[in-house]
Parts: sequence; C-alpha cells; structure tokens
Amino acid sequence: MESIIRVKQLSKRYRLGQRDNYYTLRDALMGAVRLPWRAGAPSLAQYMWALRDVNLEVAPGAVLGLVGRNGAGKSTLLKVLARITAPTSGRVELYGRVASLLEVGTGFHQELSGRENIFLSGAILGMRRAEIVRQFDQIVAFAELDRFLDTPVKRYSSGMYVRLAFSVAAHLQPEILLVDEVLAVGDAAFQKKCLGKINEVARGGRTVLFVSHNMAAIQSLCDSCILIEGGQVLAHGPPAQIIDQYLARHSNLDAGRRSLLGHSGRTRNSRAVMTEIALRDDRNLLSGSVAMGESFSLEVSFDCGADALTPSLGVALRSPHGDPLLGVNNKWVGDFDETRCRRGTISCRLTQPPLMPGTYSIDLYLGDGMVDIDIIEGALVFEVQPRDVFGSGKLPAPEFGPIYWPASFRLTGDC
Repeated sequence: MESIIRVKQLSKRYRLGQRDNYYTLRDALMGAVRLPWRAGAPSLAQYMWALRDVNLEVAPGAVLGLVGRNGAGKSTLLKVLARITAPTSGRVELYGRVASLLEVGTGFHQELSGRENIFLSGAILGMRRAEIVRQFDQIVAFAELDRFLDTPVKRYSSGMYVRLAFSVAAHLQPEILLVDEVLAVGDAAFQKKCLGKINEVARGGRTVLFVSHNMAAIQSLCDSCILIEGGQVLAHGPPAQIIDQYLARHSNLDAGRRSLLGHSGRTRNSRAVMTEIALRDDRNLLSGSVAMGESFSLEVSFDCGADALTPSLGVALRSPHGDPLLGVNNKWVGDFDETRCRRGTISCRLTQPPLMPGTYSIDLYLGDGMVDIDIIEGALVFEVQPRDVFGSGKLPAPEFGPIYWPASFRLTGDC
C-alpha cells in the first residue's frame, strides 16, 4: 500500500537565545565591513536540533500516536508536516489535504467571527464553498457555539476557541488530521466528545497523527505508536509496547519531595502558585514509595504573593498507563475551610488506597474556591511496593488491574 505520509531524513534546527534575522544585501555587506572579525559560520553551540534525521512512513487510514517527553520534538514534527515551519533539511511528502489542531491561536484570524473563520479554514484546505456549507451545521452543533457564531474569535475563551478549532478540523474532511495536546484546554465532557470524533474520523479511513501525554487515550485510539526522544525516533510499534518502553525510560521516582516551580506538567493558562509537593508514608517520613494497603499523605505548598485565595486542592491519581483511578478535593467535603491566605500548605491523607504494585503519578488542581487556577499533570511520581495484604502468604496477581479489593468467600453445597 502506498504511504500517505513520507518523511525522509528530516531535521529541524533552531537558534538559541535569539531569532534568525533576515537582512538585505546592503545590510550584509555593511556588517562585513564594520565587523570583519565576526565573519564566518556561527558557533554550533548557539543552535539546537529539535529533529534529527527522522524517517517515517504512514499508511492511509492509520492512527499514529506520538509519545515522548516535553521537548522531545513531537510538536515540531507536526508543525513541519502542517507546513507551519520549514525543515532545515530532509523531505516531507504528503498525499492529501491536511488539517491541523496544534495549539490555541493557530489557524484562525482574530478579527473575524467564528462563522467567517469556518469558511476561511475550508478555503485554506482547498474546499469549495458548497462543500463547507454542507458541513456547516454539523460544525456549529459539535462546537456548541451557535450563540457566539458571529462574535470575533479574539473574544472567545481558550475553551471556546479549541471547541471551534477542533470541530472545523474534524468536519472539513481532510485526508490527514494532525492533533497535538490541545484538548487539555477543554472540559472533561468535551475531551471525551473529541476523542470519540477522532475515533470516528479514523474509522472513516482518514489518517490521524495524535500527540498526547494521556497514555490511555493513545492506547485506545491508535493502532501504532512511535517514541520520540531528543528529536529522533527511537521505536515504532504497537501502542502497548511503545508505552511500556516510554514509561520504563522515564519512570524515575521522585524521592518523596519535588519542587513545582517551573514544572513541565503545568498546563496552559495556569497561574504558577503551587511551589512544592511532598509525599509522607504512614510513619510520616518522606518517601518515594509506599507499601500496598499503606496510608500516605500529600503536602502541597503554595505562594500567591501579595494576593490571597481560598485554597481548594484537587488530587487525581493515575495508573502506570495514565488511566485515572481516583480524585479527591477538599471543596467537595462538608467542612470546607473558606479561610483566605497568601501562602501555606494543604495536607491530604489517603487512607489505605487499594493500589497494586506499580508506578503511579499524581495530578494537582489548586483553586481559589470553586475555580482552578493552577493545574499540574504528573506533579509527583511514586512507587507502590508489593506486600501480603491478605495475610495468606501470597501476592495478588498484577494482571487483574491496578487495584485490589478485600473480599470474603463462602462455599455452600453438597461437599
């Protein structure tokens, strides 16, 4: 089968510290006269390779997941495929119309209304007006923005913007759809709706390249996966195999404490308020691991500067593959403390969570009352160690899932 995407020896280099400037011939000649000692090639230390010698072929109708840490080169690869940025070297061949949803703010004209941007996006894709009109009502219905359709998109919230951008990209029937980690901006219901639409698009025979840090979404949507690290493709194979390889490479445990200043998992539009997280075991000792069935506590420090807030803390626990397991929040309990303060520490104790052995991660949501202002995904990683929790001399079988549950059995019959 002929490939719909071919990437050959693709490399992309960025200059560190400043943008590459473009000069006229006169500027270049004058610069050479004034500063002759600076002539010659710039130092390689000033550059960074975001992609290096990437080779890739994608078959029509494939759903390919891209997995890697922040800064690995995933988004750069999609931007090159979307022709947003040009490669430094190498070749990209695309055999079909490409629609991309890469980041909030990409692709729409800020002064135009939602209605006008739908037609503009379709025209950019090479679609006729009649084709866009046929899809128009479905786009509006999916985005749920009919009341704001004639409002300039510069007045949209980030969530409204993403809803419309995703709806346009998914409904205008491109042969290739590029989706980066932008769905985190939307609410949970819309994320689920988008994932369902991506699945529908894929079943319709279109090709999807999907970047996400949500391993559960990668595994459920994609039929193959690549692992990118340092701008290079390290592995290509079934999603479960690549996810396990990725987690094995990057499951370095936090030794019970981690600074949250400059944390790479902080989401867009978050206000950096949380400063540190600490995990304490049942003996109140800092630890990067706990035993099965053991209670543990989380301590999250925050600093709002001159402002004050009514701190609400949400804690979400994820499995080794990124599946959500449980979520707790002090604003859900009946005795929520509405004291306002500028800085402090919130402690959360989880009593004997029934976790199987493995590596788990914690997402944090710090809010001012009912509104989340600082969200960090993967704020802390810790290990659950095996233990004979039932006192039977045996350990629960790990293949039964990420949690265990105490149970009692009774046999009746003619024994």
